[in-house]
Amino acid sequence: MSGGRPAAGAWWRIPAVAGPGLIVMLADTDAGSVITAAQSGARWGYTLLLPQFVLVPLLFMVQELAARVGIGTGCGLAALVRRRYGPAAAAALLATLVASCLGALVTELSGLAGVAESLGLPVAPCIAAAVALVLAIVWAGSYRSVERIALAIGVGELAFLALAWRAHPDAAQMAREALRLPLGDRSYLYLLAANIGTSVMPWTVFYQQSASLDKGLRPADLPSVRRETLAGAVLCQAVTAAVLVAAAAKLGDPAGSRPLETVGQIADAFTASLGHVAGHVVFTVGLGGGALVATIVVCLATGWAVSEALGLPGSLDDGPQRAPWLYGALTAALLAAAALVLSGTDLVRLSVAAGVLNALLLPVVLGALWLAARTALPAGLRPRGAAAAATAVVFALAAAIGLASGLIGAL
Repeated sequence: MSGGRPAAGAWWRIPAVAGPGLIVMLADTDAGSVITAAQSGARWGYTLLLPQFVLVPLLFMVQELAARVGIGTGCGLAALVRRRYGPAAAAALLATLVASCLGALVTELSGLAGVAESLGLPVAPCIAAAVALVLAIVWAGSYRSVERIALAIGVGELAFLALAWRAHPDAAQMAREALRLPLGDRSYLYLLAANIGTSVMPWTVFYQQSASLDKGLRPADLPSVRRETLAGAVLCQAVTAAVLVAAAAKLGDPAGSRPLETVGQIADAFTASLGHVAGHVVFTVGLGGGALVATIVVCLATGWAVSEALGLPGSLDDGPQRAPWLYGALTAALLAAAALVLSGTDLVRLSVAAGVLNALLLPVVLGALWLAARTALPAGLRPRGAAAAATAVVFALAAAIGLASGLIGAL
């Protein structure tokens, strides 16, 4: 990996190192997250609101450790596993990532297809335009230019915060339902697993670790990276919670009998709060922007991981000629996902299922990240003492809850 050497340390230096943490959190609030949150609010009211904020510490711990492992070892996760445990272990980890990435790309492009349909536009040309735009951004630019474009696109997601305010939720009802967790209901557990899986995703771990290297970050930058990652985690879950609140306020059914079947029904929550024109603008900018940022991030995570697993150059600054596997892998993944979306798919069910898949994969990804942190990091950066114990407990609980709720809910 290559890149510049930004300044580090104090708060005022954060802009010099900011980027990977914010982008990955904006991408985390992707089409799948928005759709899952909307489905959660519509079907279960505010009963899935509390988990959104409980996930903030987990999200921060995972992404901060991913950045620390990347910066401290100088390797992406796939490269690190290959170096320490061999090609077979790297291939197994890569298979986990590819499954997550393909599901994510299909979800993002399906989200863009849903936006096109809600605006009365033809789906195929819109998907083709989105694919061309993403490939142009990634193929034509360095890491820093891609980062700036992704940040600019992702700002549109902030519109969701205004949406929740304009939905005028009943505060008493929200407080009452937020403390009610019907853990004995399988459909609730399924959506709980989906919410976990759309917050902590395998590709976000790979992206932040590899992006930190491509940006040229160093151990001295870690304090600023942590602040950025924490701010991003709070923002990510606040946006997701805002979508859930808007859907619960306008479409919510505490009895659990009103699932959303189409993206158009999700758009109804937006138009009910803001009016027809403004609601569609917020829906288009928020969902479309998040989906585009996530598409860029997932493509890069795929390309970096494939290159690392093969032990080949994997920096955007290398260009297509010097890093053909990076560019070839991300292009192939994006085109395959586009072909699947254009063949016809149920967006809402697919998005929720992709989140559940991510939850089922958590033990593999979190286990690999924790093992790398404990065995490969220099002593000064390695998790130690109470912090190490707390991280291990949180990772274990998250993996167990994600796996159990996903399996039980799917039965």
